[in-house]
Amino acid sequence: MLIKNGIVLIEEIDLMRDEGMPLKSAVVEASTSRLRPVVLAAVTTILGMAPLLSDPFFASMSVTIMGGLAFATVLTLVAAPVLYCVLFRGRAPAKEEHRSQ
Repeated sequence: MLIKNGIVLIEEIDLMRDEGMPLKSAVVEASTSRLRPVVLAAVTTILGMAPLLSDPFFASMSVTIMGGLAFATVLTLVAAPVLYCVLFRGRAPAKEEHRSQ
């Protein structure tokens, strides 16, 4: 789920840049539009693990999964756009002719 969220976010930034949107505007717009779906997917999974907290055998595993998922979601929503800006700040968006070849 986390990898998919990161890929979808980066792909949406790429699509907006291909439409001619400036880098920072594309990153902000894509991050804003993907915020709710990514957070809701993570929250539902975290809440789905909550019943395991009362089981002594699965409690430590569920805490680890819940914490890791929460941290990775924040990382996806913050670090991925920042790294995209850093890595692609001097490059023009790819043209459609080059992508099809």
